[in-house]
Amino acid sequence: MKKILLLLAVSFMAATAYAQQEGVVHFTRTTYWTKLNSQLTFLSKQEKERQAYMWGNRDDWKEYTVLYFNDHASKYTHSDEKSAEDMGYDWRKEQFVVTRDFEKNTLTDLVEIASKKYVVQDTLSPQKWKVLNDLKEVAGHICMKAFKEDTVKKQKIVAWFAQDIPVSVGPERSYGLPGMILELDLNDGTVVITASRIETKKLTNELDLPKKRKGTVLTEAGYQQTLSKFIKEKIKEERNPYWMVRY
Repeated sequence: MKKILLLLAVSFMAATAYAQQEGVVHFTRTTYWTKLNSQLTFLSKQEKERQAYMWGNRDDWKEYTVLYFNDHASKYTHSDEKSAEDMGYDWRKEQFVVTRDFEKNTLTDLVEIASKKYVVQDTLSPQKWKVLNDLKEVAGHICMKAFKEDTVKKQKIVAWFAQDIPVSVGPERSYGLPGMILELDLNDGTVVITASRIETKKLTNELDLPKKRKGTVLTEAGYQQTLSKFIKEKIKEERNPYWMVRY
């Protein structure tokens, strides 16, 4: 208990140093496809054989993403950095830009479902996190553990957030904790998104949205309904929905 209180005190004092700073966080997103596929009990025999052929004994796929932030806004998207899997290939990256504006209390996300583009626009609503007592270090910061559930994707989500970076954002579409999320663990390690390094620097136009926003405009509720409908359709077809939506 004394150790926890000491670490929290250090985090609180360090928060002042970050309060007026801005910069970019570099994340590595690792998908363990064999583990993901094994959880999808509804897959047909043909689909299981297809995926076994594609992945074999290989168990991980790495991608890189970045989170730009200051004390009132953030933008999370693909990085230009290439993984070993990308070398020699020119993969089409899905539309994926996630923004949060805490001054206006709004979100604007550019996403895809089965190659169809959507613009999700809405006010920010509290996410139902449960903060736990566990601590660990991520990217040089002592982080606390939090938990929530995604009822549409049937995911158990564990977040590790750093109170000494008092910006309520994180990777993917997660936000709302009293510190920056530096790691997300989806369904017991099926997908893990971890900060590899944090740069504090002055931003110019990195937080700007693309000038051309393609896609059907939806509210957050409308997006969740569209996503839920698509996943249910793929389950009925005994196919993996996560070939065509982000897990």
